[in-house]
Amino acid sequence: MTEPATPEERQAHGKAIRKTVPRSSHGAWSPVEHRPDPVVMLTEQDAGRLQWLVPIRHSRMAESAFAFYRGAAKIMASDLAGTPATGLSVQICGDAHLSNFGSFASPERQQVFDINDFDETLPGPWEWDLKRLATSFVLAGRENDFDDDDIRLMTTNSIAGYQQAMARFTTATSLDVWYAHLTLDQIIDALPKKKDRARSQKRAEKAHSKGSLSAMAKLTEKVNGVSRIKSQPPLLIPLRDVPTQGHPEELRRAVDESLALYKETLNDDRKVLLSRYSVVDAAVKVVGVGSVGTRCMIVLLEGRDDADPLFLQIKEATDSVLEEFLPKSKYTQHGQRVVQGQRLMQAASDIFLGWSTNDAGYQFYWRQLYDMKGSADVAKMSPRRLSAYASLCGWTLAHAHARSGDQIAISGYLGASDTFAEAVTDFAYAYADQNQSDYEAFTAAIASGRVAATDG
Repeated sequence: MTEPATPEERQAHGKAIRKTVPRSSHGAWSPVEHRPDPVVMLTEQDAGRLQWLVPIRHSRMAESAFAFYRGAAKIMASDLAGTPATGLSVQICGDAHLSNFGSFASPERQQVFDINDFDETLPGPWEWDLKRLATSFVLAGRENDFDDDDIRLMTTNSIAGYQQAMARFTTATSLDVWYAHLTLDQIIDALPKKKDRARSQKRAEKAHSKGSLSAMAKLTEKVNGVSRIKSQPPLLIPLRDVPTQGHPEELRRAVDESLALYKETLNDDRKVLLSRYSVVDAAVKVVGVGSVGTRCMIVLLEGRDDADPLFLQIKEATDSVLEEFLPKSKYTQHGQRVVQGQRLMQAASDIFLGWSTNDAGYQFYWRQLYDMKGSADVAKMSPRRLSAYASLCGWTLAHAHARSGDQIAISGYLGASDTFAEAVTDFAYAYADQNQSDYEAFTAAIASGRVAATDG
């Protein structure tokens, strides 16, 4: 029986990888010859989606180069497949841009900060997530018209935050790594300036108020004394109002048929809790950028009365964009792939997280719609605040990776110098330029009529 490697051996293993994959090698980026057409890659993803919503996806992606980036995870996965990798695998998010981090409620009702989107999650190279995160800060800085020095600092901070957190996790016990988390209170208390603490506290209080009761007030109305989800087309359409070409009966069956299967994926205690609720109404709800056009719905349930609501979101789960370039998931059900990946990466996960399939073969995962969910308003951030946020995202990504991977070997590879951070910053700048070029090709395709876009 082989003895487990010691921490010293794992550290040395990571350091030895530098000989075959120099840290400086991560700074290089140039498109390969015969690089796939980015517009074709995106429109290929439209197949199988709700076609009446696809033009909204295109419109949202056309809003800016950063909005395009949010929906272009497959393009970047294709490009990253040809970049250097250490061979140290972790559970990766697959779409770790800065807008896929935020706050939400833990089961203990603390407001925690973590990654909050796992549609593409899969085991893979930790470098891919970090490069996608770093590039998102270059794009956000450019969109905010920051000086180049500020953009470079925040981008480097996202990588340095990852590097420093991974180094700290090397001396922590396995249980300490697993239980580590960031609460909003911890983040606010650490802010050096009083005005930043006040501003962040106000946003935290606003997020704290978001839940099923606030969703009930915002999204429903009374019809003959019964609660019904409002119709706000095209972004929120009750199934009763979905046009015939939208196949409303198929969507209704997707909810009804998969609900029982979803319940079976919950722990027994959560089954008891959910059994106290009954379905009242359901609607198609457009969310995000890259997800637009997939079968995303919300379901209104009521407990003892209409003052006891529960909103669940049901999202279609399809192949991860990473699976074309990495080994396929061991989970053949993609809702399960998303849920299990999320549980592995997050410090705390929604108690109603589960998955299901309906008779038509569509695969879904379920979660609460709102549960103290908050996100950073990047457009209103100063360079100083966005730099601090970058460090926070870097720590969070490192923690997610340390839960599934060898944090000691990764830290051994990274070392304590700025070599890796500077290299990935160079990559992020070069790839942001590539994204800009792809974005311009995409908007040109919309202008020519090759790609349909409708403002939602």
